[in-house]
Amino acid sequence: MLSAFISSLRTVDLRRKILFTLGVVILYRVGATIPSPGVNYKNVHQCIEQVSGGAGAQIYSLINLFSGGALLQLTVFAVGVMPYITASIIVQLLTVVIPRFEQLRKEGQAGQAKMTQYTRYLAIALAILQATSIVALAANGGLLQGCTLDIIADQSIFALVIIVLVMTAGAALVMWMGELVTERADEMKKFGGFIPGIRPGKPTAYYLRYVLSRITLP
Repeated sequence: MLSAFISSLRTVDLRRKILFTLGVVILYRVGATIPSPGVNYKNVHQCIEQVSGGAGAQIYSLINLFSGGALLQLTVFAVGVMPYITASIIVQLLTVVIPRFEQLRKEGQAGQAKMTQYTRYLAIALAILQATSIVALAANGGLLQGCTLDIIADQSIFALVIIVLVMTAGAALVMWMGELVTERADEMKKFGGFIPGIRPGKPTAYYLRYVLSRITLP
């Protein structure tokens, strides 16, 4: 399998796809390490160290696992890909309940494009809701319980709204990256064949989304 992978790198087209995937992963990790404006990065890390040794250490470890460490650090990508995934599930479920959605699903590519647009709108709304909840918890000390340090220096309404908008924009960027991966899923069939346990095609895109949301840097 290793020799097949190395030989695949000699193909220009496939090499570009692999570099594109690596570029998306790097872009995500950059956004997952940049703190949102107004967040005291030093205090955040001190609070994380404090709560990591407390009674809720397992819960915080689980949160870090699913967010790649971005949520507790209040980074630009703190919201992550979850609003998009949740919106996709909701829209798919609504096709059974709302006749209009069922009709769009049967209209082929044109209907699917409209469904995708609805999913984007819902994902942005969910991102705003989730970002607002995260910022509210961080402002009143509920995000990292047990830590008395101020992780948000300026807690004025304007400053908090800016943080929410930045996190929402980050979620929109993550959604865009996820769609780019999905659009290239068919092009990555050969590459997907070299990933153990992952079937080529759409599952490869799901795998890459999984990687994007869970890879952490030392």
